[in-house]
Amino acid sequence: MMPRTGILGGTFDPIHVGHLEAAEAARRHLQLDRVMLLPSRTPPHRSVEPRASVYHRFAMTALAAAERDMLASDLELRREGPSYTALTLEALHREGFTPSQLFFITGSDAFADISTWYDYPRLFELSNFAVVSRPGYPINLPHFPVTGSSTSVVAIDANTPDVSSTEIRRRVGAGESIQGLVAASVASHIERHRLYVPAEVGAAR
Repeated sequence: MMPRTGILGGTFDPIHVGHLEAAEAARRHLQLDRVMLLPSRTPPHRSVEPRASVYHRFAMTALAAAERDMLASDLELRREGPSYTALTLEALHREGFTPSQLFFITGSDAFADISTWYDYPRLFELSNFAVVSRPGYPINLPHFPVTGSSTSVVAIDANTPDVSSTEIRRRVGAGESIQGLVAASVASHIERHRLYVPAEVGAAR
């Protein structure tokens, strides 16, 4: 039998403690067997390309995952085209997972726009959804699951840090500290490879 698995996807440019604490909250609340972190290749809801390369975003995700006893997956990075959640869940089904064994973790801010996601509302037939509260975004769940579905939408009230990748990139570019905003190993990777540093100072390799 496949393990009860939480899935947290995102651009992870870079991955930060807000992402990790949301994943931890879902793991504790739902008693998940494991949590997978999936950096997206081409985020469908972003109009600009990620600042860090696919290589660096996966490396940072793997480093953060190792610190939290989680798994990093390159499932979305290996697939061309937009990184749609529905396609990712279908790929996990082909690996042997059933919808009831999957728990897609998302913040309440992202979930507020769920109706704009690809293949909505069939998404809710592909996985359970764990909606974790985010600062300034109260959880507002629609009436799910649909009658006859084996999945559900679970609200998780958690005190997650008010951190954003945008602010981290700004801080790095301004030469400010990001201590406590990302895992220590991620901070070291950013510094070592000069990620998010303005081009005139030293562009990311």
